[in-house]
Amino acid sequence: MRIIIVGSEMTPFVKTGGLADVIGALSRELAELGHEVVTFLPLYRALKDKAAAAQCVSNNIRVPMGGRSMVGAVYELQLGDRQRVAFVRQDELFDREGLYGESDHDYEDNAARYLFFSKAVVASIPALRFVPDVLHAHDWQAAFVPLWWSRTLAPAWRLRTVFTIHNLAYQGLFPRRQFDLTNLPADYFGVKGLEFHGQLNVLKAGLLYSDVLTTVSQHYAQEIQTKEYGCGLEGLLKSYRGKLHGVLNGADYTAWNPRTDPHIVANYDSHSLANKVTCKRALLETLKLPVERAWAPVIGMVSRIVEQKGYDFIAETIPQIVTMGASLAILGEGDPDLEKRLQKLADRYPTRLSLRLCFDEALAHQIEAGADMFLMPSRFEPCGLNQMYSLRYGTVPIVRATGGLADTVEPYNPGTQTGNGFSFEACTPAAMLAAVARALETYRQRQHWVRVIQNAMACDFSWRKSALQYLSLYQMP
Repeated sequence: MRIIIVGSEMTPFVKTGGLADVIGALSRELAELGHEVVTFLPLYRALKDKAAAAQCVSNNIRVPMGGRSMVGAVYELQLGDRQRVAFVRQDELFDREGLYGESDHDYEDNAARYLFFSKAVVASIPALRFVPDVLHAHDWQAAFVPLWWSRTLAPAWRLRTVFTIHNLAYQGLFPRRQFDLTNLPADYFGVKGLEFHGQLNVLKAGLLYSDVLTTVSQHYAQEIQTKEYGCGLEGLLKSYRGKLHGVLNGADYTAWNPRTDPHIVANYDSHSLANKVTCKRALLETLKLPVERAWAPVIGMVSRIVEQKGYDFIAETIPQIVTMGASLAILGEGDPDLEKRLQKLADRYPTRLSLRLCFDEALAHQIEAGADMFLMPSRFEPCGLNQMYSLRYGTVPIVRATGGLADTVEPYNPGTQTGNGFSFEACTPAAMLAAVARALETYRQRQHWVRVIQNAMACDFSWRKSALQYLSLYQMP
C-alpha cells in the first residue's frame, strides 16, 4: 500500500511528547512491513539541520488562507527503501524558536500555522509523484487534512482517510473569526460542522470527514464516549462509534530494551535479574540517595508534573509512602505550583526523595532500569508508554485503571500468580496509597515479587502488532 501520514512532530526529527514517538515508530514499522510511506511534518527551525539533506520537490505550493494566498515549499528526505519524510516549509509560520509557543504561551496564530500546513500537505501530494491509498492524520494539528482533501482532491482519486485522536483534551479551539482562514462556506460553521460553543474546533474536521477514527487504546475509545472523558464531544463520538476503533500504541523496543540499552550500567533480561540490582545501586548513587538502602523499594516516576498525571496525589501522600518504607525518584517538569510542593518535600526527605525538575533522556532510562516500581496515578491516560517500558524493564507498574493503563496492566493475583502489576479504580489519594501498599507487601514476598517481574517482562507490546491493526483498518471495505 501507499500511505501518507501527517502529524506535527516525529522522532527522530522533533519531539515534545508521545505523539512524535508514535508517528516515528508507526511510519518505520509500516515501511518494514513492505508498504511505501511518506510522512509529512512542518519544517520547524528546530529540525532544519536534520533536514539539510532534503531535496526541494516544489517551491511553489500555493494555498488560500482567508483573503490571501500563501506560498510554501515541500522538501523530501529519503529514510529507507520505502520510507520518506516530506517537510512543508513556510518560514513566516514555522521558522520560530518553539514548536507550538514560547514562554508557556501558545503562538496566537497557531490556527493559521496548522491550517496552512494541512492545506499545503494536500496541495503537495501531486508534486510527490506518489498516489496514496491511505491518508492518515494525527491530532488537531493535522485534523483539517481529511476535510481539505474532500474539498479539493477527492473528486480526482479515491483513498481511505484515517484520523487518530491522541488526546481529546487538545482540540485546536480558536476564536470564531479564525474560521475565515479555513476558506470554507459559512454553513461549515455550525453544530454539525466546525463550531464548538461559538469557537472554531479544528479537531472536529478530522472527526467529521474521516472514513475511520482511531484512538490510542481500546479503553480510551470507550471512555471518550462518556461525559467524564468526552471533553464535550462525547455525543458526536458516540454517534460515530461504528467507525471508532481503539488501537493500542506500541512500545519502541529498539530504544527501550534492558538487554541493549546504552544508557544503563548493566544490561539484563528476565534471566539475569542480578544486573537489575546493579542498575538500582547505580541509580541511587546518581540520585545521591543512600546506596546502603538498596534493599528497600524504589518507586520511579517520569512524566510531566501536572494534575492530569496525578502529581497532586503524589504531593499529598509522599509522607505516607516514605513511612511505608519506600524511596521515590521523580523526573519531570511542569506546573510551577506542583514543582514547589514537591521541592519542599524533597528538602524535607533528602535521603528518600530525589526530584529532578527537568527532562533527561539518559536518566529516564536509568530510572526505568533501577527502580523497583513505576507509579502512574493518572486522572486520564489515552495510552501511556512508560508503563509498557516499565514492564519490559521488570519495573512493576502501579497505575490507575484508565485508558491504555487499563489495557496493559493486569493486577497481580497471588493465588494464581498471574498479572503484571498493580492498579486502582477510584481517582483518590487513598485508592492510590492502597495500591502502593499492595505492591510493597508483594515486594516483601520474594517468590511473588520474582513472579510478577517475570510476568511483566514476558509482555509484548511491540509496534508490529499495532501496525498490523492499522493495516487492517486501512484495508476495511
